[in-house]
Amino acid sequence: MRELKLENICYQYKNAGRMALENINCAFRPGTVSAVVGPSGSGKTTLLSIMAGLDRPSGGRVLLGEADLAGMDLDAYRRKDVSVIFQAFQLFPLLTVLENVCYPMELGGVPVKAARERAGALLESVGIEAEKFHRFPANLSGGEQQRVAIARSLATGAGVLLADEPTGNLDGENSRNVVELLTRLAHEEGYCVVIVTHDPAVAEASDLVYRMVDGALQ
Repeated sequence: MRELKLENICYQYKNAGRMALENINCAFRPGTVSAVVGPSGSGKTTLLSIMAGLDRPSGGRVLLGEADLAGMDLDAYRRKDVSVIFQAFQLFPLLTVLENVCYPMELGGVPVKAARERAGALLESVGIEAEKFHRFPANLSGGEQQRVAIARSLATGAGVLLADEPTGNLDGENSRNVVELLTRLAHEEGYCVVIVTHDPAVAEASDLVYRMVDGALQ
C-alpha cells in the first residue's frame, strides 16, 4: 500500500474567473481513514476527481508513492491502484451481484472461475450472504448495494479507496455500517481510505479530517 500525496495542486475550469482548487497540499496514508468535508461548491468533488485521475490539475503534482500521475497510464492507474466508491453505487443493473464484482477482475484478465471465487469471498467479507449473489442490484436494499459497490472496488486490488459521499443515499443505520466497514478495511487491512462527505458523523469517525472552503484546505 502506498501513500497518495498532493503537492501544490491547483485547478481552474475553462472560462472560469477563479480557481476551483488552489495550492492544495496534503497526504493520505495507508491504514488511515481521511475525510474531506466542506460546503457544496467548495471543491471537494473536484479534488477527488483529480486524485482518481479523472481530471488533470492545472498545476502541482499528485504522487502515488514516488510515482507522479502525470507520467502514468491513468486507465491502468484506475484499474489497479485506485478505486472510486460512488454515492449512487454505479452497479450494472443487468448484472447480478456476483457478476458486478467479477466484472473488474475479468476486465483485467482474471479467469472466470478464479474471479467468481474471489468475488464470493469479497462479498461475504462485506456482509453479503451467498443467497444474494445471484440477485440483481434492484432487489437489494441501499445499504446492501453500497456494500456490493465496496466489494467491487476491492476486487481490483487497488490500495486506495476514494469514496464520494458513500452514505449520501443511506439511512442512519446503513451509514454507520458502511463507515464501520471502510474503517475496518483501513485499520485492519491497510487500505488508504479517503471519504468526501457532508456527513458530520462520517467526519467524526475518521482518523484525519481536512476542511475545504472555496477551493482551499483549512
